[in-house]
Amino acid sequence: MGLEQELQKINKQKVIVVGDVGLDEYVNGSVKRISPEAPVPVVEVAREEVRLGLATFVAQNIATLGGVPLLVSVIGEDKTADVLCGLLKENGISEKYLTRDSSRPTTRKMRIMSEHHHVVRIDYEHRRFLSPEIQKKVLSNVKDLLPTAQGIVIQDYAKGVLSESCIQEIIREAKKSKVTVMVDPHRTTPVGYYKGADIMTPNTEEAILLSQLPIDDLRKASDGLVEVGQELMNKIGSEKMIITRGKDGIALFERSKVEYLPTVAREVFDVTGAGDTVIATLALAVAANVPLKAACELANHAAGVVVAKIGCVPCTRAELAAWCQTPSVR
Repeated sequence: MGLEQELQKINKQKVIVVGDVGLDEYVNGSVKRISPEAPVPVVEVAREEVRLGLATFVAQNIATLGGVPLLVSVIGEDKTADVLCGLLKENGISEKYLTRDSSRPTTRKMRIMSEHHHVVRIDYEHRRFLSPEIQKKVLSNVKDLLPTAQGIVIQDYAKGVLSESCIQEIIREAKKSKVTVMVDPHRTTPVGYYKGADIMTPNTEEAILLSQLPIDDLRKASDGLVEVGQELMNKIGSEKMIITRGKDGIALFERSKVEYLPTVAREVFDVTGAGDTVIATLALAVAANVPLKAACELANHAAGVVVAKIGCVPCTRAELAAWCQTPSVR
């Protein structure tokens, strides 16, 4: 079956997305002089923009690809939360399962840009785990949604929403409901937090760090990535693993083999958010029972779409369909 036919299957699939959420703010302009007050560039602002960030960007990708994201997370009682909820509404994503917590701010990342170049990034956030009361609400929301969901994505940015106990409870409940669990890990989170997940999707650097294998030896060995993939599968007790490799595409691991799927990107302007697009596409495809290799191919093509854009801009269903119809990807 061709990719166009597989793409049709993902329509209307419901996928829970649970993890850290936040707002991405871009202040863009040009640098023409150095400040007389200090040796720093002066950015003359031309435009400002706010976008969905972190796990909300995964949810946005699921929505633009034709799926139904069920977003579960925690936000603050602040103006950033109000802006975030407004953007979710604009994108057809429900805020019903977002828990408000007055003790923490809603994560906000402000990027000061000169044309396509970062000048500085300013983060507003508190990195700490949730209180037992708030975590209980998060888990309750996940449990309520599982009976209607075809898949779940645990999206970890190490901001505090996902503790080990929270992740393990989500995985246990998902298994009871026979819902596939996919994890986009964070490099600083102990890999044991993800034990029991069905599929994990680290990038190469995250995979090496999470494996805890000797980095220098791995980079010298031609089969280093194979060893990393096998080690990660052993650590979380999974039969499958996907490692995203940037410009080199995707490595698909199954217990007895590894297959390399080369990138299909025609132009690369910005890789920001490509990993989020990959897991959103994979989650929809796996939820629709698309074979894993075909799911990876769809995700590869979706990543090829977004890296040709500037900033975190999602892949739409129409863009992915058009890409799949081109002779170069058949």
